[in-house]
Amino acid sequence: MPQTKPMVSIENVVASATVDQKIDLVNITKKFPDTEYHPDQFPGLVFRIKTPKTATLIFRTGKMVCTGAKSEEMAKNAVKTVVQKLRKGGIKIKKDAETTIQNIVAAINLGGKIHLEQAARKLPRSMYEPEQFPGLIHRMLEPKTVILLFASGKLVCTGAKKEKDVYRGTVTTSAPIFPASTTCCGCLILATRISVLKL
Repeated sequence: MPQTKPMVSIENVVASATVDQKIDLVNITKKFPDTEYHPDQFPGLVFRIKTPKTATLIFRTGKMVCTGAKSEEMAKNAVKTVVQKLRKGGIKIKKDAETTIQNIVAAINLGGKIHLEQAARKLPRSMYEPEQFPGLIHRMLEPKTVILLFASGKLVCTGAKKEKDVYRGTVTTSAPIFPASTTCCGCLILATRISVLKL
């Protein structure tokens, strides 16, 4: 049966940023009524934008956390857009934001089932306790990520700092499941060491 090409999708990119100055969050709520700010519950203000569709937490220290982006570039553009909107709204921000990618979460569908008990025996740094959690937890050293594997053939890769850590050409090993020419998720390096059974 022909091999199904893995489907890879970046679900969320989390970026931190700073403008290196104090920000008056109450003033932002006055000029941007659509923002959410409840200091008695959480110290950050939530600033949502539609393009790119993201939510940015802004703290009075000038630090920000952007979530919801689908790429590194989108996350950086979102922070840049928020700063531009604040400036246009009369909020004085002297410096442009310095943005750092903190985490990239990707979903992968292998198109076949995984024998998790066999995978747990073959993969080092893995934990599989089905009574507590239905997936196998595998910690990779290179790239430094954590992968959750499920019997359905679906994986979740988290902890990557760059997209190239997610999208990396893999080389087949003695137990290949992908053609040597396949370019797929870097998190699937581990998949060359497990059995994938076609549905």
